[in-house]
Amino acid sequence: MNIEKIKVRMENGQLMEVVVLNKRASAIEIVLGEGIHNVKCTLSPTRNGLSYAGSVMGREIIYERSRDQVQADIDIHNPTLHKSGRR
Repeated sequence: MNIEKIKVRMENGQLMEVVVLNKRASAIEIVLGEGIHNVKCTLSPTRNGLSYAGSVMGREIIYERSRDQVQADIDIHNPTLHKSGRR
């Protein structure tokens, strides 16, 4: 099983690598930290769709990829996801 990791920007400008639990164009679920000290967070697209934002323990987290770029990443990893079986 491949563990997908992405880099997010904290509100102080620091980059942090986090583990992705679930990735959809509508939301990205991530885990910060390891072991019993981990924290889950959901990143939602911003209004203009150019990035994803979320909050952990009162701190803002930004994933600087657009909704279209995330959907393209999803399509690359699983190209049969959007193809229907009916014709």
